[in-house]
Amino acid sequence: MTTLKISKKPADTRAEDLAHNAKKTPARRSSLLPRDRSKPPVKSQPASHSEQLRQAPKAEPQRQRNHKHDGQLHETQSTPDSRAPASRNIQVDARRNDFTSRDRADREGNYRNPPRRGGKARDGFVASEFDKNRSNKANFAAKATATQSELPRLSKVMADRGLCSRREADEWIANGWVKVNGEIIDTLGTRIAPDAEIIISSYAHETQTEKVTIILHKPVGYVSGQAEDGYEPAVVLVNPDNQWPDDPELHKHHPKQFHRGMLRGLAPAGRLDIDSTGMLVLTQDGRVARQLIGEDSTIEKEYLVRVTGELSENGLKLLNYGLSLDGEKLKPAKVSWQNEDQLRFVLREGKKRQIRRMCELVGLHVVGLKRIRIGSITLGKLPVGQWRYLRPEERF
Repeated sequence: MTTLKISKKPADTRAEDLAHNAKKTPARRSSLLPRDRSKPPVKSQPASHSEQLRQAPKAEPQRQRNHKHDGQLHETQSTPDSRAPASRNIQVDARRNDFTSRDRADREGNYRNPPRRGGKARDGFVASEFDKNRSNKANFAAKATATQSELPRLSKVMADRGLCSRREADEWIANGWVKVNGEIIDTLGTRIAPDAEIIISSYAHETQTEKVTIILHKPVGYVSGQAEDGYEPAVVLVNPDNQWPDDPELHKHHPKQFHRGMLRGLAPAGRLDIDSTGMLVLTQDGRVARQLIGEDSTIEKEYLVRVTGELSENGLKLLNYGLSLDGEKLKPAKVSWQNEDQLRFVLREGKKRQIRRMCELVGLHVVGLKRIRIGSITLGKLPVGQWRYLRPEERF
């Protein structure tokens, strides 16, 4: 098999080189005389717009197939180039010779600024009428805002009705679990009429039933809330090892199993001094907390108080009603002797160290204090340092 190598002829190569060099010819001045460098070079003035239009080449007609009609070739005027306007435009521009705003408005008309079809114009907004009634509308808006602000918030109405705590109400509203007069409310801070119909979703009730309330027999030396001065909070006693073996919840067909999630949000509903013992309620349920320590709470709390000293004259009467603490008169209490050195107190409020301060006002000194009842729930046989669940049928 023979291989042939084809090469260009020398003549063809020289012709291509000449053509290539011709394209790269350097630009030279039109005059060969030396330039006078004492004067600045004269800049060439660009041709006026009208001269450019006169010198512009005329567009040649093109032929194209018109498929829309008969499929025949027709002569059509090509789209004018930006550098070469159409002949019609050339005549108009040559006649006017300038582009003022007035000429532009005469040629283009008013179609560049059509009326708006949306927003306020679409809604029937009339600026002149709004200006006339601006003060009236401002007064009406202020009056509506004032009326709206007088209504209670949805979360407060729910808490007042005992449906949940305010914190739970905000959580339910954010989750879309609350209906007011048949409409779902998912905006926090919404205000409603006090007598509005409120419906709670079953999802909210399910989450509420999962929350636990614990009855703890707090020993001396533990604080009720946050740890302070090196003392541990009572919540550290809530663990499987300290659960009361006779807790009814352990002996059901499906016993309630303790898990770490039960400690999340578990807080004391009421205080018990570090040197006091007895019943302490820890709960995740905001309804229980509001019922026990809310401003309008009327739940009774019963204590056994061991005292020393001499009771002043009319001291027992003053303990029942007539004493004041921190400049406020105390609510009526039920105070009676259990034996020669022990008093029984039944209170409907719980100021800080209230019983100890009351006894000091009548000449007594408290040496021991134990809470044995909150509402209808009693401490019973629950041993010191152990806890049990609040049963579903129990109510404070």
